[in-house]
Amino acid sequence: MSDGDRLSRAARNLLHHCGEFTPGSEILILHEDPALGWYDDALPIKTALEAERLGLRPKCVMVGPPSEPLDPTAAELSERYGNVIYFARIGDQDRFAAVQPGKTKVMCYIRNEEMLASAFGTTDHRAMQALKKAVDRVLLNARQIEITCPLGSRVFGVPPRVDPSQPADVSIRRFPLGVPQPLDGQGFSGQVALARYLTPTGSQAYEPAFLKMDETVFAHLEAGRIVSFSGHDETVDLVEKHYAHVSRLFDIDPAAVHSWHAGIHAGCSYSWSAGDDPDRWSNTVFNSPRILHFHTCGAYAPGEICWMLLDHTVRIDETALWEDGRLLPERFAETQSCLEQWPELQTLFEKPSMRIGL
Repeated sequence: MSDGDRLSRAARNLLHHCGEFTPGSEILILHEDPALGWYDDALPIKTALEAERLGLRPKCVMVGPPSEPLDPTAAELSERYGNVIYFARIGDQDRFAAVQPGKTKVMCYIRNEEMLASAFGTTDHRAMQALKKAVDRVLLNARQIEITCPLGSRVFGVPPRVDPSQPADVSIRRFPLGVPQPLDGQGFSGQVALARYLTPTGSQAYEPAFLKMDETVFAHLEAGRIVSFSGHDETVDLVEKHYAHVSRLFDIDPAAVHSWHAGIHAGCSYSWSAGDDPDRWSNTVFNSPRILHFHTCGAYAPGEICWMLLDHTVRIDETALWEDGRLLPERFAETQSCLEQWPELQTLFEKPSMRIGL
């Protein structure tokens, strides 16, 4: 398959399988200024061209970073169109807001043309929906969950009983779909190794956007609350000051660990270095099975500070669903059935992408 064919397939995947837009639909494509370094200018162009081929009526409007208010023209267009595709971080800030009945909003985590043409963009969105629902069932029916990582994390607990058929955890659609339903942090205790960076969740814009850590710090949890940090004194001090700064900015609970989930999209590939932009890195690679992240600092979804665990293991009633950063869907009947229903998932998990910028 040529690059052009893969790009068309991915754009159709976004428009048809994820957005479920029908011929004649008007679609607003809000795309971030490429100069900001998050999204390239090929994404809105390729998507709009494919939309026209499918009989849709796209309109592209460039917007600024999430720290800037949406300009009046874009705000008016967003309200009028209702159907919106975001190649822009402002979509992440809006992911819990109500969507007009009969309208669809899609937040895209594809950053450039290369990612769009990869398995991250071309894997059938419906297959990922089926996998997400299966992983949700496995996790929500667990009697005991244990999370570990090579740096010494060990967290254990049980999720509250939640009906997975209830409304989605976010109000807008995500493309690609790369995470299961978050699990409530209140049921979990233990310690989490914090390494490399503390990063934002994408909910609010703040500065500094991340904290670089030269030493590993351990966060100690009891029933979904941070009770202390331990480790290198200077690094612990930096972490505590970062939490105090962010919590003061938004008047939120710094000790809250709201929830966590791990990536499920084995096609997620990140070609930059994490150090180039830790915010962009964490808000992209969270889709990878190599990453598990906690939402902290704020007793609401999704909080404001992320903990990013690398190559974790998650045991469900003593059987690992993730092991050393690889999702192993064949180990549970619910997820194995997805592999049988969607053969492309089998291929994806046999050769997962391991590139995550580290």
